[in-house]
Amino acid sequence: MPAAPTAPSAAISLRGIHKAYGKNIALDGLDLDVREGEFFCLLGPSGAGKTTTLKTVAGLEEPQSGTVSLDGTDMTGVEPYDRGVAMCFESYALYPHRSAYDNLASPLRSPRYKLPAAEARERIGAIADLLGIGALLDRPVGRLSNGQRQRVALGRVLVRPARAFLLDEPLSHLDAKLRQAMRAELKAIGAVQRTTTLYVTHDSVEALALGDRIGVIREGRIVQTGTREEIWHQPYDTFVARSFGRPRINLLPGTVTGHGTFVSVDRFFDIPLASLRVRAPAPGAAVQIGVRPRDLSLGSSALGAGSIELTGTVYITEVLGRATEVTVRLGGQHLALVVPRADAAGLRPDAPVRLSVRPESLLLFEADGPDLPGRRIGA
Repeated sequence: MPAAPTAPSAAISLRGIHKAYGKNIALDGLDLDVREGEFFCLLGPSGAGKTTTLKTVAGLEEPQSGTVSLDGTDMTGVEPYDRGVAMCFESYALYPHRSAYDNLASPLRSPRYKLPAAEARERIGAIADLLGIGALLDRPVGRLSNGQRQRVALGRVLVRPARAFLLDEPLSHLDAKLRQAMRAELKAIGAVQRTTTLYVTHDSVEALALGDRIGVIREGRIVQTGTREEIWHQPYDTFVARSFGRPRINLLPGTVTGHGTFVSVDRFFDIPLASLRVRAPAPGAAVQIGVRPRDLSLGSSALGAGSIELTGTVYITEVLGRATEVTVRLGGQHLALVVPRADAAGLRPDAPVRLSVRPESLLLFEADGPDLPGRRIGA
């Protein structure tokens, strides 16, 4: 691809951003930092404030309070056109009666980025081939599928120079195979490697695969930011823990005894908290043990000396290709684990089964409140 007119990559900083639509609070004192040149994934459920965050950075939404800065420069009052950021909308925002080529060319024809026609054609062709739409350039956007339109929308962002890319679920309308392929290619694109990128998604697999760092947003506030390892192994609370991993993390409620032992709520099993290497809460405290399905193994002491054993009965099994998800009944609770398919062969409902888990794989949380998730103990 020919060299593009360059724009210096910019760090993004949001401080105390408050944005409400009438009585509905979209952003509630949001603070966020994206480092220069970083690929940062913002993960959260629908309605958490992800798109509003992008629009606020782009200048398409004006917050009631707080500041947005690019490389330390306050963007208050700066028009979207002058911020030098490029945004890909989940709703595409394309010209439906123009061709895919004209949509990709539109930013390069602006007075700010105007390129010679030959150079523009070469850039457009390279981006289109990378996104798998090279054969569609002459076709009107209105005649493209949703997945094809989404790739045109992404290409229109990537073809132009920018201080930062703001990408709002840019792969959400692609089929599973193409989505996986695009996920693998996206960070390899030279423009993305050189440019600060704030990427919004509701897909935890996507966030783990793409993000140099990840921010988890809930109800307009950032709950936790960190690397994929920090988010996975040290989730701030049960909301973050539940946001990552398929199947979801198991959360087993119980209480703490005077001997520093976790006892399940139905008193069916217990776990010494000293093995978790955390300071035990006060006796009587309501807590939850968290364990991810892939950290559990079938069999007594399957993980060797020092592993913790649990005994239950098979509730149900579900084949997941080469693996099998086994749901085990522990008293009145259910515990999911994922094991190689061969290890689960012959398991039938109500059959007794033993499980093993390494204590360092267990997480301890406060009990969930009526409105707030339980915070990780030791966080």
